[in-house]
Amino acid sequence: MKTKTIYYCTSCGNETPQWMGRCPACGAWNTLTEHTEKPVNEKKAAVTLRDRGDRRPKRLSQIVSGSEQRFSTGLAELDRVLGGGAVKGSLVLVGGAPGIGKSTLLLQICSSLCQNAVVLYVSGEESESQLKMRAERLQVADDHLLFFSETDVEEILLAVKELRPDILIVDSIQTMSAPDNTSSPGSISQVKDCTMALMQLSKTTGMTVFVVGHVNKDGAIAGPKVLEHMVDCVLYFEGERSGVYRLLRAAKNRFGSTNEIGVFEMYDKGLREIPNPSQLLLAGRPKGASGTCVACAMEGTRPILAEVQALVTKSFFNVPRRTTDGFDYNRAALLTAVLEKRGGIRLGDCDIYLNVIGGLNIDEPGSDLPVLIAIASSFRDAPVDEHLTAVGEVGLTGEIRTVSNLEQRLAEIRRLGFEKCIIPRSGSERINCPEGLQLLRVRNVREAIEIAL
Repeated sequence: MKTKTIYYCTSCGNETPQWMGRCPACGAWNTLTEHTEKPVNEKKAAVTLRDRGDRRPKRLSQIVSGSEQRFSTGLAELDRVLGGGAVKGSLVLVGGAPGIGKSTLLLQICSSLCQNAVVLYVSGEESESQLKMRAERLQVADDHLLFFSETDVEEILLAVKELRPDILIVDSIQTMSAPDNTSSPGSISQVKDCTMALMQLSKTTGMTVFVVGHVNKDGAIAGPKVLEHMVDCVLYFEGERSGVYRLLRAAKNRFGSTNEIGVFEMYDKGLREIPNPSQLLLAGRPKGASGTCVACAMEGTRPILAEVQALVTKSFFNVPRRTTDGFDYNRAALLTAVLEKRGGIRLGDCDIYLNVIGGLNIDEPGSDLPVLIAIASSFRDAPVDEHLTAVGEVGLTGEIRTVSNLEQRLAEIRRLGFEKCIIPRSGSERINCPEGLQLLRVRNVREAIEIAL
């Protein structure tokens, strides 16, 4: 049996028979890593349907689904991101930068999970005494919670077979190793083989498996891209290590939406849920200052209000500077051109700085109008009414178009105390307006600026 050497791209997972400086699939440089394929035994006995028992193709009507597919993790924000709770028999990958709170999140949910299930927490990075110290700090104590400090996947599978837990937590996948694989832990082949073993365990036994994965310098899960294809859910834990707020976002979810986010606050005893992130993002909003406007963005089924700030100054360079934080740069350049052409505001010789407060990334069309109003407010040095907000998509001809879930946005806007809202005239004739909220309908950019300023 001959061994076969191939090269993996750590960025996209593409395979090539020889090394190249640049990946032919994604174009990344110096990302190809050598991997030796294990020989395959070609003399395997043929398996008949009689030997396989129930493992044969079935019709959809013959498949019996469980009576309880989902269960709560104890954290409402995590349940929201997962699509209403964790699914039995699923494999969930939680990724994030070192020290962001991945292990804290998974250990913290053990308190609630242990009330109705047996949980096995496997750590390849900490000893059992260190796990106990961290559990005591997070006030996690239950006889149904089992700790195991091990990096050998076969030993973990033997422990699972003996203890038969309902939920398995592996921290982290980069520290695990398969004894049949001679590569070092954390390599592409080791991560792939260990994840495959956990996936087979999850699908054959119906056990829910949570796996912690580290990220590389580009913010992607370390290891081959095929790792993300194997699992059912990919969750990213984001936030600044120096800050106290964390965002949990789903990049992949086979059982729910990928647009939901969960908001947490880090403190000395773990993570605290923030059920009302809009109020948090609007805290400390300046009064009477120009260049600020409130936007209402939809994150899945949740409307979130965020403050958009713009600073427009005269440029002293031949090419004016454009900087954005939390908003797409190309979209901001497009809106600036529309504002200059259709709104009559000359911005060709001005530097423009755009920022979304709170670290939130807004990438939906409904935030176009607040961005334009913030830029116009800073250019004219005219403050926007603190009780006014705006919702609408802006076209290249300067028209204001309607957006989805407008009634939900208006309800959230009124709930936080706003009294006026600029909305598109088209498509809003049958909107149910919340009591106490005045709707200001506009057709184009010029009308919106005249009303706001």
